[in-house]
Amino acid sequence: MSQATHEFILGGQKSGKSARAETLAQVWLQSPQRQAWLIATAQPWDDEMSQRIARHQQDRALRVPGLRTHEEPRQLAEALRRLSAPDTLVVVDCLTLWLTNWLMPAPGQAAQDAEAPVAELLRALAQVRGPVVLVGNEIGLGVIPMGREVRQFVDRLGRLNQQVAAACDRVTLMAAGLPLSLKAENPQP
Repeated sequence: MSQATHEFILGGQKSGKSARAETLAQVWLQSPQRQAWLIATAQPWDDEMSQRIARHQQDRALRVPGLRTHEEPRQLAEALRRLSAPDTLVVVDCLTLWLTNWLMPAPGQAAQDAEAPVAELLRALAQVRGPVVLVGNEIGLGVIPMGREVRQFVDRLGRLNQQVAAACDRVTLMAAGLPLSLKAENPQP
């Protein structure tokens, strides 16, 4: 991964997205003058989610001990700008939960339009000086959801995925733990 390369990794649930991002961080951290941050966007909405987050934190600490974690459920662009540097890889896991935090927040919080935060994220990606790896779910491959709100979310996530893919040098689709390159850094005509 070069200094300013951005990669978007997407796929279904348990497809190997996070494992690929962690592998990229491990490779990046082989150089002693480099550092890496993970921006975690998940929020512990219930006991199961709290346990899931704790398990991910423990597992990640064992797999990639040099990867530091910054929790940021909503102000992603600001966190990217603050943590990015030429010698620093920033991993964002994941965009799907980040969008959920805006459009379908936890009980007691008001939903907000995500257009401005998405635009700010895209501006930040264009401005940061170091490499970024973004993880997100591809959920548009199944049947059309029954509920209006869920259809709107699937549509909005699909647009976000397209926008982020356009802003990245590389796009990788994960399936069954295997990467499929959708967009290469130096695409052939």
